[in-house]
Amino acid sequence: MDTTASRDLSKRKAVADDAGNLHVPDTYRTTYELLGSWAVAADQGQGSKQLHVVYASPGTIAAYRTDGRFPDGAVLVKEVFKAATGQMTTGTVSHAETLKGWFVMMKDSKGRHAGNKLWGDGWGWSWFDADSPSKTTSTDYKTDCQSCHVPARASDWIYVGGYPPLRDSKSTHATK
Repeated sequence: MDTTASRDLSKRKAVADDAGNLHVPDTYRTTYELLGSWAVAADQGQGSKQLHVVYASPGTIAAYRTDGRFPDGAVLVKEVFKAATGQMTTGTVSHAETLKGWFVMMKDSKGRHAGNKLWGDGWGWSWFDADSPSKTTSTDYKTDCQSCHVPARASDWIYVGGYPPLRDSKSTHATK
């Protein structure tokens, strides 16, 4: 597969405007690569309360597998769904029910938006409610976003171990 064109992040429609305001990319489900999904366990009983489905902009996976880093300009989109749990012939199953919103991150190794409180530590960070994919409710990444990512600080703030496409096909662990 030729990844040269897909790695040219500058030719893609911008996910951030000149001021650093991020938005949910319009066609991420059909043009981005699936990184993986997470199930957040229910507080009580069986099943999950949330499902997270994560996508990466084209070329991100190949670049990460090459050098163990997310390339500058890479975009990650995490859909967050309320889950529904019920019985099926396979047993108790949880599935995505209602979209709660999106978490969007953009890799920024150049410090593009140093004065913007949603950019720092190598990323642009924003949460979007399901009814507003172009207006974030985040005001400061340090208080609104980063606290959930502290355990993943050593892997560039991303829980890379949960994403099978980032792994070497012969390995059970992420490449870095």
